[in-house]
Amino acid sequence: MRILALSLAVGSVAVAATTPPSVTFYKDVLPVLQKNCQTCHRPGEAAPMSFLSYETTRPWAKAIKTAVLTKKMPPWFADPHYGKFSNDRSMAQADIDTLVAWADTGASVGDPNEGPKPIDWVEGWRIGKPDMVIAMPTPFNVPASGTIDYQYIVIPTGFTEDKYVQLAEARPGNPAIVHHIIAFIREPGNPWMKDAQPGVPFVPRERQRRAESNGDKKRREGDGGGGFGDMLAGYAPGTLPDILKPGQAKLVKAGSDIVLQLHYTANGKATTDISKVGLVFAKEQPTERVLTLAASTANFAIPPGDSNYQVDAKITLQDDATLIDMLPHMHFRGKSFEYRITYPNGEKETLLNVPHYDFNWQLTYDLAQPRRMPAGTVIECTAHYDNSPNNPANPDPTKEVHFGEQTWEEMMFGFFDVAVPMDKTVMDLMRPKKPAQSGAGAGLE
Repeated sequence: MRILALSLAVGSVAVAATTPPSVTFYKDVLPVLQKNCQTCHRPGEAAPMSFLSYETTRPWAKAIKTAVLTKKMPPWFADPHYGKFSNDRSMAQADIDTLVAWADTGASVGDPNEGPKPIDWVEGWRIGKPDMVIAMPTPFNVPASGTIDYQYIVIPTGFTEDKYVQLAEARPGNPAIVHHIIAFIREPGNPWMKDAQPGVPFVPRERQRRAESNGDKKRREGDGGGGFGDMLAGYAPGTLPDILKPGQAKLVKAGSDIVLQLHYTANGKATTDISKVGLVFAKEQPTERVLTLAASTANFAIPPGDSNYQVDAKITLQDDATLIDMLPHMHFRGKSFEYRITYPNGEKETLLNVPHYDFNWQLTYDLAQPRRMPAGTVIECTAHYDNSPNNPANPDPTKEVHFGEQTWEEMMFGFFDVAVPMDKTVMDLMRPKKPAQSGAGAGLE
């Protein structure tokens, strides 16, 4: 009997040792949510549910379990075999295990006193309280239906001195109908959008159509697009604001204007929007200017039904620069995207591979170790598109698809940010040097 009792006691200890401790919301789950989820999962942000409290999180316990086990959340699409990224949003396995255990054991609440202190989120902004907010002066009326051309709104900054922006965030006033926002910097003397009245929505395509109807098919340059101003900030599904490192900044020269490019999508209800851009200025004089470039092409035609159509683009830098991040952009047929660089000495490197592109999450990938790129470095991008019926997001697999602004058309942009000395410009990086100075080839290819 003693032997039997001893055996039972030892067995009980063994079972106790393998039984996981109780997982509660406040002690275990809330720290994980603060670290991985609350940036989006809180009132006023992109996610449809809030994870700030037990009451709002508890109904989603099983859904959270499924999302983290399938790696659907947090969204992160970089192939781990290529590149290391400082903003990697992949959830640690220990955090996944915690959320799964919480869902599997009844999603108990626990003691609120064991929870971490709530994060003091600034309502309406992810960059904290802006030093300055630049907003549309009047609402834009969005119709209930129909295709809406890109709208451009010129907003004078009124800056009487150069400003250095370390954080910038574009935010829609009405996320339900704002597909994207890009805030461009138009420096003094730049003729781009010269016919647009400050504060009044301007549609370059309307002007182009009128010009073409009058027989003038050449009146195009300087009207639309963003090639004539550096990007300051952007908003699209799933984006997070770019936070520049100390010593780096976006330069907004005295007298510059901000040009908002706004893409609205009708959703069946007539409504309005006032979008805005928040700026946080650098506290110290920066030493590097951050510029946005892109390897891009509009020269493609995706055949109907093609499940793996390839499009390539490349750009050759004409001056030294440091690559700091990458942002691939396509539309609903986007399937995969890859960035590669070839250094002047012939060395090649794959920096980013996104094997499963998701249009709903426009992510920027910040290099953990920025790459120094000497003049002559080539950045190559390869995109694949799925125009087949097997793509559930495909608007129409029977159509040949070309470059266009609307989401049922396609784009191919390999955006990337570089850091350069403060006196350098985009043209220094793009314009080929004279043969006497350098034998570098063409800039954008």
